[in-house]
Amino acid sequence: MKKALIKRLKGELINQGNLQNRVTGQSTLIVSISDRRHRAAVTVVREESFKKAWVQVEHQLTKAVSSSWIRVETVHSIQQTSREKFTTNVAKITRGNFWRRGVSFDKDFETALLEMEINGHEFFEPAQDYKVGKTTAKATVNYSAIAEYLMKRNGKVDGDIQAGNSVWTFTTSGVFTDGNRVWPLEDNHPQLLGVRQLVEPKQELADYLGLGETYLRNQIKDDGQFVYGYFPSLKRILNNYNSVRHFSSIYALLEAITFTKRSKDLKQAKHALKWGLEHLTMVKNDALFVVEQPKEGEAELKLGAQAMLILALCKYQEVTHEDRFEEQAMQAFRGIEAFRQPDGRFNHVLRSDLSVKDAFRIIYYEGEIVFAMSRLYALTHDERVKTLIQETLDFMVAHDYGKNHDHWIAYAVNDALAIFGNNRDYMVMGLKNAFEDLDNIKHKLMPYPTRLELLTAAVKMTDTNQATGNGDLLAPYDVATLRSVWQYRAEYELLAGSFFPEVAMYFYHPAKLVGGFYARNDHFRTRIDDCEHFLSGLISYYDYKY
Repeated sequence: MKKALIKRLKGELINQGNLQNRVTGQSTLIVSISDRRHRAAVTVVREESFKKAWVQVEHQLTKAVSSSWIRVETVHSIQQTSREKFTTNVAKITRGNFWRRGVSFDKDFETALLEMEINGHEFFEPAQDYKVGKTTAKATVNYSAIAEYLMKRNGKVDGDIQAGNSVWTFTTSGVFTDGNRVWPLEDNHPQLLGVRQLVEPKQELADYLGLGETYLRNQIKDDGQFVYGYFPSLKRILNNYNSVRHFSSIYALLEAITFTKRSKDLKQAKHALKWGLEHLTMVKNDALFVVEQPKEGEAELKLGAQAMLILALCKYQEVTHEDRFEEQAMQAFRGIEAFRQPDGRFNHVLRSDLSVKDAFRIIYYEGEIVFAMSRLYALTHDERVKTLIQETLDFMVAHDYGKNHDHWIAYAVNDALAIFGNNRDYMVMGLKNAFEDLDNIKHKLMPYPTRLELLTAAVKMTDTNQATGNGDLLAPYDVATLRSVWQYRAEYELLAGSFFPEVAMYFYHPAKLVGGFYARNDHFRTRIDDCEHFLSGLISYYDYKY
């Protein structure tokens, strides 16, 4: 690493402060270095002063190749606690991988572990009955795995890390470099600890969206099927599949290709579309249906899957100006009628013989199908499509679908206003759909990119209201708060859910993860639909914000 960059890292650390323990005078620095292909090698340096500690750190940095990913962190807020209390605190973690402090099993910090070392290896294991979003993690410490790791990291482990009566927890401040730029790491926001602080939000968002498009494109295999996903902390590939997510991920990839202007990647999107049409659909009564085959039980035809197929086919035509899939899109539209009840309501799930399996499955399906039909109408101007859009929206207004806080409804209303003009009933439903959940959206602990999509659509809707002389409909709401929450959540989604290098470097084969998006509480799961929702949400935000 070049001396100038090492000097910048040192200067940034000094500016952050907390260089030495005011009680002992000691300085503890932790250095993480990854060559991008392997997990970071972590070294703990403890000396009588920052000056002495930095000499050792500088020696390591000088030997590092210039393209390395490097984090240098100062240790502070050290707190000694009893082993019993520590064990209890770990068990109190409500979500998997939500332990957010470093831990040392000795007072001299020879066994110190950064938070991301712990979570990257999942050393604090959720209970076997842990179900994401349904039960608490009730985590326990895997001491044998930690001891094995420390032996590899340090070359030795003095004593039994499980034997002492005390454990020391700590926090850090620090910096990260990718070999070119330097970022300070967040040390204040409890859910963003150890992730970069955005220096140039617009550019950094655009840069990561470019990486995200590449990542999702790379998940398409030679035959056109996606690699469904990974559990990075477990080093496992997900081997199940989902037809809805296949087509919705193609739609998001096409959005991302439009954003990056990498038209060469359309070939892979087309390949995935053709694979999906061949392997995930069936034709019945001259109508095209998406078929979902669960691990157990009978095949299902889902209303939401029809929507995703239509959206993907229409998006491909919109981007490429090729109409080769237009007939299949209209065939899929003809399949929608099989889901309709006489009163205008939709059945959500059918069997392959078109009999009803579930009248209701999930609140999103109506919004999805209206949005899909709106995109189909924009391409075909088919009056049958327009009529069904209007009938469905009228049904949704009459049955107060605005209470659902669904981003698909927001998308659908925005598109409908372009078709039907100033329909105030649709506007009222769309505004209620967004504004009445603002406080909940702002304080969501987990990244929630579909809510960002809802916020972006809502911001667009408020502008449409005002531009069309319907600004009076905004009287019950706080537009300034909407825009504030919109920006906050966009940056939160980016920072809390993206595999930035400073996070990926603690996992197996880190370079392969960069560009992906993860669910921390599910073994840092990165699945094609995670990528889909983050890409769609962040691209729509960027396009309207900037």
